[in-house]
Amino acid sequence: MHLLTLPPSPSLATSIRATAQVFEDPSSRALLAHLQQVAPSEASMLIIGETGTGKELVARHIHSLSQRRNGPFVAVNCGAFAESLVEAELFGHEKGAFTGATSAKAGWFEEANGGTLFLDEVGDLPLAIQVKLLRVLQEREVVRLGSRRSIPINVRVLAATNVQLDKAIAAGHFREDLYYRLSVVSLTLRPLRERPGDILPLARHFLRTYGTRLGQGEPALSAAAEEKLLGYDWPGNIRELENVIHHTLLVCRGREIQADDLRLSQLRLSRPEPTVPSAPQSAEEQLLAAFDRLFEEQGGNLHELVEDSLLRAAYRHCHYNQVHTASLLGLSRNVTRSRLIAIGELVVNRRRSAANEPPARVVQLSI
Repeated sequence: MHLLTLPPSPSLATSIRATAQVFEDPSSRALLAHLQQVAPSEASMLIIGETGTGKELVARHIHSLSQRRNGPFVAVNCGAFAESLVEAELFGHEKGAFTGATSAKAGWFEEANGGTLFLDEVGDLPLAIQVKLLRVLQEREVVRLGSRRSIPINVRVLAATNVQLDKAIAAGHFREDLYYRLSVVSLTLRPLRERPGDILPLARHFLRTYGTRLGQGEPALSAAAEEKLLGYDWPGNIRELENVIHHTLLVCRGREIQADDLRLSQLRLSRPEPTVPSAPQSAEEQLLAAFDRLFEEQGGNLHELVEDSLLRAAYRHCHYNQVHTASLLGLSRNVTRSRLIAIGELVVNRRRSAANEPPARVVQLSI
């Protein structure tokens, strides 16, 4: 089993990060093979995935497989900084650059020099900082806050996000040029519910880890317990699975974990049944349905009403262009022109003014 774990840290006790990652599910094995191919390069990478799917673990593994493995790996959560301090944290500051800056301090880019800088939740960066980040990536140098001196840097940037950056770009919250700079290579981490082959290996890892810490050895999972774990939706992904196993071992002292021993969230107990989308209706089917409703609601002289309404609707759709209307309906221009005159949509020898003429009668076809 290919297992990744985070270095021990007191902060992990309250973190929402995943502390372990496995690659047993077929989709995870494909991801591992891909990242092993691209990791040795110097390309910037964007890792996309929900919170708790193991983005930092993947970033650390990429670093370990790269030529920078002997350099520092610095992980920074971009959403953890106050907006007023983001620039100083990333790029550093000089003494007196702002109130409280009693000494000069290197930023995270300088700290990661010669290694890899992991920017987690990069979508949370303010737009003003995104502009400066783009310049740093292009120029490969930083300017500390309160200074005019450029400091060369040699850093590979790996970024991660749990938001859809394409929507953030469309909303004007994220720069498109920065997106393309960061995502030379994109890696998508599927949520745990979409890679069920990883659930039980992860559960057994956490059973072994916490069982050892609590002096219980490694309890086994009953078949019913395994089924319950596989059937749950895991909205909190790997971190939620870890918490469930930890809590279970705190309250259960048996050598085998039963289904009732697992305390799962009541918010989403199981993954929703997949719905089979209905096939889209063809144009003919939509028309037949509309005609059925029309037959029930209105009777008498329907052929003429439908024909006239179709012609009017097509004429307006084509912005009152006779040639385009004829082409749309598959009629000759002469026939189209004659019918438009007959129904009052076209007046001979007088320019039609939609503002001055009363609206023609139209039969509404709800399609």
